[in-house]
Amino acid sequence: MPTYTGFTTLRESTSAEALGEAMEHLSPEPTGVGVFEMEDGSGRWEVGGYFTECPDEVALALLSAAFDASPFVISELPETDWVAKVRRDLKPVVAGRFFIYGNHDKDKVPKDCIAVLIEAAMAFGTGHHGTTLGCLKALDQLAEDGFIGKNVADIGCGTAVLAIASASIWPNPVLASDIDPIAVEVAEVNVRANSLKGKVTCVEAAGFNNEMLLKAAPFDLVFGNILKPPLIALAPSMAANISRGGYAILSGILREQAEEVIDCYAEIGLSLLRRDEIAEWSILTLIKS
Repeated sequence: MPTYTGFTTLRESTSAEALGEAMEHLSPEPTGVGVFEMEDGSGRWEVGGYFTECPDEVALALLSAAFDASPFVISELPETDWVAKVRRDLKPVVAGRFFIYGNHDKDKVPKDCIAVLIEAAMAFGTGHHGTTLGCLKALDQLAEDGFIGKNVADIGCGTAVLAIASASIWPNPVLASDIDPIAVEVAEVNVRANSLKGKVTCVEAAGFNNEMLLKAAPFDLVFGNILKPPLIALAPSMAANISRGGYAILSGILREQAEEVIDCYAEIGLSLLRRDEIAEWSILTLIKS
């Protein structure tokens, strides 16, 4: 099956996000839309979509004009096993004591590390993205400071890399949840690949809305590597389900969004302990006082 792409660039983030949202309503509908800040120092933003049918060039031209974007560049991609290609191309990631790798790099695992096997699949979070890498580094720092997680939850777990990393260094079981059933399936595969079945439990849930999560609360550490809007919406639930003195590690937050998230969580008793930045992303470590 052929795959088509349509990409354009814009000068600022608000228009880029609005254009990305507008692309979701195209016909034929894109299978995915991405909005990213370009890493060439230009300050421009890239918006792109993937299609299984040739996109409507007229509709894309109208959208580019409406949002003051450059003309879309439309391409047909050769038929490729993209998962296999990603597996080949992804290199191991080092985040403090953690070494995140795919099975194709098992011969590269150092002896003095916590090795976490994560295969590329239809779920977010291989450790290569700045938000996941930042959360792993924040986790490593908490552990370096002497914290031992006794009751940990990974909300919006994707591949469950953060849950697996936590369960690899601490003795108690970890809960991982995601709203996407495919992500939950992928997470379970990764849990088994790391020989942690029974120690990491994966459930389908929107936020904390799951009987197992609610029964296990309050948690002394919660990961929320999602995006700003759901993190804001989850703030009251986070406060209710984190124990006093417990931590939240949050990401999926652009640098310019960080202060809003910090202020929102401060209002409900979770104050900023540390703020780290990787590329355009902020990673927040909060403590419930």
